[in-house]
Amino acid sequence: MHFTTIFKSLKNKSMLRRVLVIFGILVAYRLLAQIPVPMGDASTFKEAISNLMEKSDFSSFLNLISGGGLASFSIILVGLSPYITGSIAVQLMTKAIPRLEELSNDGETGRRKINQWTRILTVPLAIIQSIAYIFILYQTTISSNIATDFTPTAGDWVLSVTAMTAGSLILMWLGELITEQGIGNGISTLIFASIISQLPTTMASLGTALFDTSEGSLNLFGWLELPVNPTVFWIVFGFVIAMAAVIYFLVKINEAQRIITINYAKRVHGNSSYGGIRSILPIKLIAAGVIPVIFATAFLSLPALVGQVITSFDPGNEIGTNLVTVFSAPSASNFATQYPDGITGQWFIYPAVYFILVFAFTYFYTSIIFNTKEIADNLQKQGAFIEGVRPGMKTVEYLSKVVNRLDLFGALALGLIAMLPFVTDYVFILATGAPIGLSISGTGLLIVVTVALENLRSIDSRALMVTYDDFTNESKD
Repeated sequence: MHFTTIFKSLKNKSMLRRVLVIFGILVAYRLLAQIPVPMGDASTFKEAISNLMEKSDFSSFLNLISGGGLASFSIILVGLSPYITGSIAVQLMTKAIPRLEELSNDGETGRRKINQWTRILTVPLAIIQSIAYIFILYQTTISSNIATDFTPTAGDWVLSVTAMTAGSLILMWLGELITEQGIGNGISTLIFASIISQLPTTMASLGTALFDTSEGSLNLFGWLELPVNPTVFWIVFGFVIAMAAVIYFLVKINEAQRIITINYAKRVHGNSSYGGIRSILPIKLIAAGVIPVIFATAFLSLPALVGQVITSFDPGNEIGTNLVTVFSAPSASNFATQYPDGITGQWFIYPAVYFILVFAFTYFYTSIIFNTKEIADNLQKQGAFIEGVRPGMKTVEYLSKVVNRLDLFGALALGLIAMLPFVTDYVFILATGAPIGLSISGTGLLIVVTVALENLRSIDSRALMVTYDDFTNESKD
């Protein structure tokens, strides 16, 4: 990264405007998280949400990626889930329907058409999920015996669902505005901001526990006594070391790439010659970035949501209970109730399905963003070729072979990284009889590190573009 160049680029009005626009959008996003849904007493539903989050690990993750929108019962409660689900559906149809695949390969026009269909599909998905969430929360207030004399009317339902749907569509629009600025993916950036916004609360809770010396203070080597809780201190110290190691590994994996040398044929036109130079085509080990993890989490959330709707109608329904149990991530909050006799084979279902989905979505999304046929055609049009490989179909086959090999290792690496929190929980179950509960924080860490690197790379590229003339003038001097 060229951090000096990045700071220098802020003197450029266009670059500064882009950065300020993104910061403004993030501020607007955080303000939206404070606007409550117009549905009865917000404090009543917040209590119901608190009870729901204790029972469902998915609810905790939804609260995380919505920037606290669930816990605060705000209009962005549904978040970006409808847009992500719509994107998955449209991209799957693109691969399944030849006409749509041709349209996706039809340059910018085709991609805009597909994006428009994704936006249209997001609307009914947002309406359905808004109705489901409101119904689940209202039923939770009743089943939990939370004091309320509020009975929603048809008008209340229409108003609240409209507000939540509008909140989801506004988030989709804000994400696209960020993408248009050319500094990172907008949807990923909003999720990144959501997770980061929860850090102050987490740090405050951790600080309270760390400086609670009611059970004694930390004595170092008999000559220094620190006013901190010794147990919490060593746990935090261990986590910091482990987190640093994981972040280092994530950075290395995210930055790994295969370099392919591209040769340009020499052309003679009159007395001038063109080409005869070399360039490179970098192919990242994990070209899909963090999108497979987000897709896998959103995909896994649907069965749990369906199960919660079923149990809201019929609390004793076996199908609904099994869907919630199987498709809720094993965590410290639900381990005692779901596994009273200790770990069973069912505990491994969610991690196994999660790994398979991350693996599959890595291949799937890479095939969308890295079209080998399109790249081969562009190289041939530019008179470029890969050394030792014939232009045309041979180049397509060669690139496909390289990408598939990279995808294999990249998908395994991404899947194993996503599994680290579950492995940690399993070790703690064997050692102490209960998980430590890092599944959500592990996923959040993966998203934060990957999105931060991608956005830094985009900012770096944009900074190099806007400062190119200054760099050229300095070289001449």
